[in-house]
Amino acid sequence: MDEKILKHVKELREEIEKHNYHYYVMDNPLISDAEYDRLMRELIELEQRYPELITPDSPTQKVGGAVRDEFKKFVHPEPMLSLSNVYSETEFIEFYNRLARLIGVNKNFGMVVEPKYDGLAVELIYRDGIFEVGSTRGDGTTGEDVTENIRTIKSLPLNLRRSGKKGVKIPDELILRGEVIIYKEDFKKLNEKRLLDGEPLFANPRNAAAGSLKQLDSSITASRPLRIFIYSIVRPPDFIRTQWDFLNYARDLGFPVSVEATLIEKAYDVISFYNKMMEKRHNLKYDIDGIVIKVNEFEFQQLLGNIAKSPRWAVAFKFPPVQETTVVEDIIVQVGRTGALTPVAVLKPVRVGGVTVSRATLHNQDEINRLDIRIGDTVVVQRAGDVIPEIVKVILEKRREDVRKFNLPDKCPVCDTDVIKDIDEAVIRCPNEDCSARIVERIKHFVSRGAMNIEGLGEKIIERLVLDVKLVKDVTDLYSLTIDDLKKIEGFGDKSAQNILDSIEKSKKTTLKRFIYALGIRHVGENTASLISDYFKDIESLSSAGIDVLKKIPQIGDETANEIYSFFRNKKNMQTIKRLKEVGIEFEKVGLRVSDALSGMTFLITGTLVRFTRDEAKQLIVQNGGKVLSSVSKKLDYLIVGSDPGSKLKKAQEIGIKILSEEELIEMIKGRNGRLGI
Repeated sequence: MDEKILKHVKELREEIEKHNYHYYVMDNPLISDAEYDRLMRELIELEQRYPELITPDSPTQKVGGAVRDEFKKFVHPEPMLSLSNVYSETEFIEFYNRLARLIGVNKNFGMVVEPKYDGLAVELIYRDGIFEVGSTRGDGTTGEDVTENIRTIKSLPLNLRRSGKKGVKIPDELILRGEVIIYKEDFKKLNEKRLLDGEPLFANPRNAAAGSLKQLDSSITASRPLRIFIYSIVRPPDFIRTQWDFLNYARDLGFPVSVEATLIEKAYDVISFYNKMMEKRHNLKYDIDGIVIKVNEFEFQQLLGNIAKSPRWAVAFKFPPVQETTVVEDIIVQVGRTGALTPVAVLKPVRVGGVTVSRATLHNQDEINRLDIRIGDTVVVQRAGDVIPEIVKVILEKRREDVRKFNLPDKCPVCDTDVIKDIDEAVIRCPNEDCSARIVERIKHFVSRGAMNIEGLGEKIIERLVLDVKLVKDVTDLYSLTIDDLKKIEGFGDKSAQNILDSIEKSKKTTLKRFIYALGIRHVGENTASLISDYFKDIESLSSAGIDVLKKIPQIGDETANEIYSFFRNKKNMQTIKRLKEVGIEFEKVGLRVSDALSGMTFLITGTLVRFTRDEAKQLIVQNGGKVLSSVSKKLDYLIVGSDPGSKLKKAQEIGIKILSEEELIEMIKGRNGRLGI
């Protein structure tokens, strides 16, 4: 290969990346679009002439083109947690005081405040400075690998050694998180083009960004005006000790970082920043729905740790929801999988915060009475947290004489069974477990993504199977469906029917966590199902557990324990479980508890292990009854140390945490149990 060609290609790439940075990150283009296109065409022509020169970090890879059958799953190195919310100054002050109390009132701590982007959260992994993996949040533990699509985002550097400032340190592995968004003006142009092309319009920039990032054809993603802002780092190198340091470091590497981000020391300054951003929100180039507040010092972040699915050291201070006025045209009743009758207001369609709202939940009869909502009323509707539609109040001045009061029925609107009212709740329920509405909702829950994950079985198909062709009366009936059965549904052919059957067959291999969640036990969501599956080794030991044992599960209260206990004392439920096992449901052994060797102990892993990957080591600990923490704190019992450990080792030594090698961990399990849980 001619050295002149190699040098010219290198120079072209550096020149193009420089202009990408100035155009997409700095909003300050240095050359015309025509000149930029000329540079890009020249690079493309050279790479076509010499294919061996094409590299994953070349600017030409931003044009897309890879078409995938589906997205692979990607397990995040550390869970992608969601933020807790506060909605008022009082709630924020309570959050701040709690931080001060936990950190220590005599210690000063800073806070970094940033806009809360209304987009799609993603994770980026760079190795040796080259972008390698990009994924969506997913369920927080496992996301979708959308690497090829993220690669097309023009503002994202693919090679940090080329985009960053000279002399900036680049670790072997860099794990970042950020938000993919579309600017308001770009969104407007995108919808205008779709209108001309006769395509359906996107509801708002967030939906457009999410839909664009999940295209199977990356060339479609490349045609969309996606942008990204970076806001956090996972496993920071030792030379980055604060959030503020990180944001500046990310800028030096060439990443887009919010220019609005500010380092603050006083609580009242956070409130001032919140008010300023609320005034500016409509003038910003992108949508935001609040601000994010983070403790600045990583040392204090680790001290504070996490609660359930949220970090204790950060919070989202949400803006007041957007409100509009509309009319209640009717009130209907929906029956859920647990039999709960939920009144739903049918509204005259109205745009609220960029989304058309035509329905709003009314929760229960007490809520209807409290607000005095009547059919025909003019009401104020809002999207709570900019998401869930709800009625805030009735505008009595506009009440007409022909409005009608509404009361929940005495009989189920679907099966005509007499309803019952819970003693301790405001909920009215249909007690008939064979009610077709309850069956439909149970099956929808059973096949959902977090449960058995049966792809292709949408709401309409389930309704047809239960209500029209009457082939499904229970979740177990799904596993006896045939191609001929499915072809009874209009629009189904051999191929589409076989795809459904393949997905049903695939669901037979699942995890205990998914199965517990799929059963639809009251008060048992995905997080609770995960806690239960960590505690019991199989469904048999769970089903036979007494109340006292269930209450020992972390974060399980009396009410949830009673619901779990009652569920497994119901003969019909146990028959369903038996039938599911008979049709071939089996649990992957990954993560199942096999011993109590490490019961009551907490662990954290740092560095590179020899015998196991980090995930395998975590599974080994959990399988033998231990827990794996996400950071060094006084709650940690043991730090497992491999080669090239990070800053966690030093911090653990400073507070007296016991240090173990992976061999010592293995010996601990053998010594206590005589075997390994793998």
